[in-house]
Amino acid sequence: MKIGIIGAGNIGALLATKLGAAGHDVAIANSRGPETIDPGILTEGVRAVEAADAAAGAEVVIVSVPFARIPDVAGLLSQIPENVPLIDTGNYYPGRDGRHDAVDAGQVESVWVAQTIGRPLVKAWNSIGAPSLADKGTEPGAQGRIALPVAADRDEDRRAAMDLVEQTGFDAVDAGRLAESWRQQPGAPVYCTDLTRAEVVEGLARADRGRVPKRRDLAWAAVVERTDDFTTMPDFDWALRLNRVLYR
Repeated sequence: MKIGIIGAGNIGALLATKLGAAGHDVAIANSRGPETIDPGILTEGVRAVEAADAAAGAEVVIVSVPFARIPDVAGLLSQIPENVPLIDTGNYYPGRDGRHDAVDAGQVESVWVAQTIGRPLVKAWNSIGAPSLADKGTEPGAQGRIALPVAADRDEDRRAAMDLVEQTGFDAVDAGRLAESWRQQPGAPVYCTDLTRAEVVEGLARADRGRVPKRRDLAWAAVVERTDDFTTMPDFDWALRLNRVLYR
């Protein structure tokens, strides 16, 4: 399958290497040009291209850019054919991404993204941290295999994304329509807590929409207090333990 990835940060780069290793033809781009992409990820079917070329002929496109950058790439993403699944991996944090009134007022993150772009999309891989995505994927049926929720309005988009999630080493859980994807946003029980399939199903059902942004902001305040800035992240195991305490 031909896959385009727009965004070569931690998640985008990891998805490129994992999907390339799974046998896909992966084109990855960032905003600074293909020469700036880490050559270490350009193996096993992964190539660096210009942003305008990443989606050309792709059967699936993944957008993995900071939430605040979505308006910058909206024009490019809106040109992707409507029948091509577009997967959003992003998350919003008020202190890191700036103010977005729609989200602050309770808008569902990926619904806002879909409206900004003007086309349907899928929410996937947003609920796992880069260290877990890199190191904790396992074979299907493995005991304790981590599961990831996938939300979309179109069944064919959801199926495509779930299949790719499985190929990256994680169980895929049908999380329903995009409007329900607040259940996998930061602050929700399934967000970056590395749960099994049964635990994700239970966590999605138990999520409280009123508590999700409050828990997100509480966790982010703890990160900021520990690091004193927005750029130096704490040890991931510490963050994972914090999420499990606050979100579940």
